Amino acid sequence: MKSLPVPGDRSIWSVGDLAVRFGLETHVLRHWEAMGLLSPARDGAGRRRYGSDDAFRVATIIRSKAAGMSLEQIRVMLDGGAYDRHVILEEHIADLGRRMADMERSREMTRHALECRAHDITSCPNFRAHVQDIVDGRAGHRKSLAEPLRRGR
Repeated sequence: MKSLPVPGDRSIWSVGDLAVRFGLETHVLRHWEAMGLLSPARDGAGRRRYGSDDAFRVATIIRSKAAGMSLEQIRVMLDGGAYDRHVILEEHIADLGRRMADMERSREMTRHALECRAHDITSCPNFRAHVQDIVDGRAGHRKSLAEPLRRGR
């Protein structure tokens, strides 16, 4: 997993430089290294040296975290030899589909709230239709609906 600079590529960053480039704290990169997500080269003094491959790994981690993946899921995704890689990625795709459907329902509910003339939006029958499945206990993805609340979002 050790990243080696691409021949002719002179992009080499210190931990501080790479952190600044991505708007991260240096301890985040060190933590990701400890988790097995990064493995920067070291110079003669033992200082971390990140190349362009490392930068792409960091970008992948950032995008994956933004999509809700855990560091463990990301580690497996980046490890092409992980035995359960496809299972974990398929589960994440299914989770994304559920969350995207939840977000689309939320968008429609918010759009209705924006355009509705009711003073108390929750008294509007048309607005109530957007959450009736939750009130009735028919929301098929109670876990996905409550997950952001448990995580403090």
